[in-house]
Amino acid sequence: MKSGKILASMMAATLLATAPYAASAQADIEPQQTQPLAPEAQTPTNDTSPLVGAGERGDAAEGSDASGYTPLGPEWIKGQPEAGAFGFQEQYSEDGEYALWMHNAILLPIITIISLFVLALLLWVIVRYNKKSNPTPSRTTHNTLIEVVWTVVPALILLVIAVPSIRLLASQYETPPEDAITVKATGYQWYWTYSFPDHGEFEIISNMMPEDEARAKGFPAQLEADNRLVLPVGVPIRLQTTAADVIHSFAVPSLWFKLDAVPGRLNERMLTIEEPGIYYGQCSELCGARHAYMPIAVEALPFEQWQQWVLAQGGTLGGEEATEEDAAVEVGPSADDIETTDTIEEAIDDDLETGTAGA
Repeated sequence: MKSGKILASMMAATLLATAPYAASAQADIEPQQTQPLAPEAQTPTNDTSPLVGAGERGDAAEGSDASGYTPLGPEWIKGQPEAGAFGFQEQYSEDGEYALWMHNAILLPIITIISLFVLALLLWVIVRYNKKSNPTPSRTTHNTLIEVVWTVVPALILLVIAVPSIRLLASQYETPPEDAITVKATGYQWYWTYSFPDHGEFEIISNMMPEDEARAKGFPAQLEADNRLVLPVGVPIRLQTTAADVIHSFAVPSLWFKLDAVPGRLNERMLTIEEPGIYYGQCSELCGARHAYMPIAVEALPFEQWQQWVLAQGGTLGGEEATEEDAAVEVGPSADDIETTDTIEEAIDDDLETGTAGA
C-alpha cells in the first residue's frame, strides 16, 4: 500500500513537471492558431511567428509601383529543387559553374572508374580464388610491383582532384572588391531580414508566403517568400550573415552559396549572379520547430532595374550619399573667393598708392 502511494505521487509530480513543455510544444506546432497575422508587426523581434507581415509580397506582385519596379513572375524561376532530380541544380554563378564542371568532368568519372574496378576485382577474386577453383591456397606474402602501383596511382588521383579543388576553395573565399554592394542577411526564428548599409540602411523582412497563396500565383509552396531578397546581376555583392537568436545558415544551391549565420558573429562571402531570375534556397541549419519554413527567395535584376527597386524601398543609390558627404566636408573659402579677395586687396593698395602720389 505504501509503495502504491509513492508511485502515485511520482506519477503526479511527473505530469505536473511536463505539462508546461507539452503546452509549449503544442504552441510551436500550431502557431497560426494562437497568433494572428498582424501586418503592423514588422519589427524583427524574438517572436516565434513565422508569418510576420505575410502577404505584402503578393500584393506587390500584381503590378508595378510608382518607381517602375515590377516583381518577376513564376516564368522567371531558374533555381529550385526538382522532384526526382539526381545531381546538382543548374548553376548561375561563376563558382557554381566551375564546381559543376569539376563534379561532372573530374569527380564523377574517377568515382565511376574506381567503383567499377573494385567491383570487378571483388568478383574476380570470388570466382578465381574460391575453395573449389583453388583447393591449394597461395602462400604469396607480397608483390613489389602491385604495392608500387597501388601507392602511386592513388597519389596521382588525389593530385588530380586537389588542384581544381584548391582553386575552387580559394575562389569561394575571395575578398570582395571595395566597390562591392554590401547586403546583410540576419536570421531569426523563423524568418530573414535583409538590410543594405550602402544604400540608405533600409531593411526587408522576408517570411514564407502562405502555401495556398503561393500555389495560386504559380510559385512553389514553402519556397516563395512574401518579400524577396532583390540583388543586381553581374555586380560583386558582399553578402554578410548573422543571427539574432540561434544559429541559422543562408543557402541557395543554384548560386553555389552557403554561409552560416551565427549570433554575435558576422560572416562574409562574395556573390556574383550571372543571369536575371528567381533563385530559391532554405535555412540549412536546424534552428527550431519551424526550421523547414524559413525559405530564401532571391530575385536577380539588371542593375538599372535593381536601382529602381532600391528607390522604391526608400533607399539611396550610394553616390547620392557620397555627394552629400563631400559637400558637407567642403569648408572655407573657394578658389573664386580667394581670387576675389586678392583683387580687393590689390585695389586697396592701388588706392593708397594713388592717394600718396596725389599728396
